[in-house]
Amino acid sequence: MTSSMPSIKLSVNVNKIATLRNSRGGREPDILEAVRVCVNAGAPGITVHPRADQRHVTTSDVHQVADLLQAFAHVEFNIEGDPRPELLDMVLKIRPTQCTLVPVKAGEITSQAGWPADTPGDTLITVVSGMKKIGVRVSLFVDPVPDAVRWAAGVGADRVELYTEPFARAFELRRGEESVTTYAAAAELAHSLGLGVNAGHDLDLRNLSLFRKLPHLEEVSIGHALISHALYVGLDRSVRDYLDALA
Repeated sequence: MTSSMPSIKLSVNVNKIATLRNSRGGREPDILEAVRVCVNAGAPGITVHPRADQRHVTTSDVHQVADLLQAFAHVEFNIEGDPRPELLDMVLKIRPTQCTLVPVKAGEITSQAGWPADTPGDTLITVVSGMKKIGVRVSLFVDPVPDAVRWAAGVGADRVELYTEPFARAFELRRGEESVTTYAAAAELAHSLGLGVNAGHDLDLRNLSLFRKLPHLEEVSIGHALISHALYVGLDRSVRDYLDALA
C-alpha cells in the first residue's frame, strides 16, 4: 500500500505530457487532467519547466496549472527554468512554492549540468533574494561537488537540487554504490551549510532503491521515467509506484 506521507516528497514533472500534446497540436493529452490524476494519486508536488522556445509546457500551461493547484493547498508547485526575464516575471506573478533555477545551454534537449561554481553570483543573489522576499523557496540545480554546493549557499539559496544523471549512468554500470557516496558527501555539506537537498534527472524505479537512502534528501523531481512507466501501467498507478519507491 502506498504511504500517505512518504519520507521523501515526489514532485511530478509534467513536461512530457505537454511534449506529447505539442507533437500533434490541439489539446490532447490534457495537461490539467494529468495534473489532477497525479494529485489524486497522492503526488505532493507538481513541477513544470517552461523553456523559452515553448517546446514543452507553455506560459499559458504554467498559469493554468497554478490556477488549478489553488484548490489543492497541500500540493507544492515547483517552476523550473533559467533566470531569463520572462520566467522571473512569471514566478513573481504566480508565486509558486518553489522555483528551481537551472542553467540552460543553447540547443540542449534537456539539462546537461548544474550551475558551474565559477558562475558570477551578483545577479543571482538579487534574483534569489527577490523570490525569497515574496515567500518563494529557491533551489539551485548543481552538480554534486563541494564548490558548487558552497556557491549555492553563497548565492542565498534555500536548497540545492543535485543533478543525478551521472548517478543514473553509474547505476546502469553497477557502480551506483560508488557514485552515491559522492552525492552523500554533497548532501551532507549542503545540510551543514543550512541548505535543503532536492535531486532530479533520470531517477527511476530501479535506481531509487539506492538513491532514496541519500542523507537529508527532501524531494525528488521525476518526469521522463514516471511518464514512460505510465504508458504501460497508467498515470495513476505510475505515481503510486513512485510514491511506494520513496516511502
